[in-house]
Amino acid sequence: MFKVMPAPPGMAYSYPYKTVMTQFESKIKIIPYNQGKVYAKLSDLSNLSGIADKIPQDKVNDLEFDTDSIRFSMAPVGKITLRIIEREPEKCIKFESMDAPLSFNLWIQIVPTAGEECKMKLTLRAELNPFIKGMVQKPLQDGLDKMAEALARITY
Repeated sequence: MFKVMPAPPGMAYSYPYKTVMTQFESKIKIIPYNQGKVYAKLSDLSNLSGIADKIPQDKVNDLEFDTDSIRFSMAPVGKITLRIIEREPEKCIKFESMDAPLSFNLWIQIVPTAGEECKMKLTLRAELNPFIKGMVQKPLQDGLDKMAEALARITY
């Protein structure tokens, strides 16, 4: 993305921003449906097309779903595509970002609890330099928590 300029003659150059793997986790949500139903709905993203009208248009636009990916636009970030890269039946769905200004991975983890309910947690990992991390940490955490809250309210 950025071009590193060569150091002036006789001086060593050290790139000041090393990236660090940064992880964000949503709050754990209790979902009043069993693990199998939740996994079945979330592992096929075309099942989520019914929630598009419940997402505020001032936050997310141009929402598109198919079986393995979701595409949307979000100001000021732009267009983002998330694609499923791995499914672990009834436990975990892993995504990677594509066509996004920030490269990241996202996991939806689902674990059973007593009876007809389960717990869900979202985890996002991205390589960020400390400067960018400071700018995006709060919005990413807030967005992850809001996404978990929205997924917990779906009828499975």
